[in-house]
Amino acid sequence: MSDDELIPVQVVYALPERQWLLPLQLPVGSTAGDAVTASGVADKVPDYARTEHTLAIYAQPVDPATVLRDGDRVEVLRPLLADPKQVRRARARKT
Repeated sequence: MSDDELIPVQVVYALPERQWLLPLQLPVGSTAGDAVTASGVADKVPDYARTEHTLAIYAQPVDPATVLRDGDRVEVLRPLLADPKQVRRARARKT
């Protein structure tokens, strides 16, 4: 691969009521953080800047400095509103 070659990647972000799937072509060597910046997701999603986000590639948490590969899907993850284990325990107590 040459340095001027582009790879296809996708940045995704989801809220309960809406999702964003943002396809991109980025230079080889781009990072997950580069993809999020290039996608413009911060400008498209209401209240994006007020929430702390984690990044993942195909559900595996990654650092923003992680170099992307051809076809990667960068997922911008929101913090959980509730601990899933506690929710299951509470549900089990009700039954």
